[in-house]
Amino acid sequence: MSVSSLSRDQKRRMKSASRLYAVQALFQMEASSHPIDAVLKEFEDYRMGGELDGAELEEGDINHFRRVVAGAVNNQGRIDQMTDRALVAKWPIARIDPTLRALFRAAGAEMVEGDTPAKVAIVEYVEVALAFFPDGKERGFVNAVLDHMAREAKPEIFA
Repeated sequence: MSVSSLSRDQKRRMKSASRLYAVQALFQMEASSHPIDAVLKEFEDYRMGGELDGAELEEGDINHFRRVVAGAVNNQGRIDQMTDRALVAKWPIARIDPTLRALFRAAGAEMVEGDTPAKVAIVEYVEVALAFFPDGKERGFVNAVLDHMAREAKPEIFA
């Protein structure tokens, strides 16, 4: 099935899934020190649309996944600085949970060089956070940090 024949809802779900996969890939790269090419290949070949413990995994938008991961890697210094400025002084990015660090980098990549509206990126990544932290305690924290990052990355939309 070609991407052009997919419904708007299917495309949206695939893009949402690709964000989740991007956070997982960025986490894996940091935890394992594997290079970007190896991690991208692993996700594209085995995880996106694959099966895990008998459950079928959601198909992702491979192009969006690649753009987010590459954008996070290529802009990591800038994104980490934006994240640091959004956090309180006693909690620099190096001290926060590695999953949240990966999430902020993925979201930052979309805010810095993506065409996703900042407010959409915030909503999407708050949902991704809920996948990792289902009790929801991190929801407000993630929303606040991403809002701060979006205002820095794209101040013209919040004027």
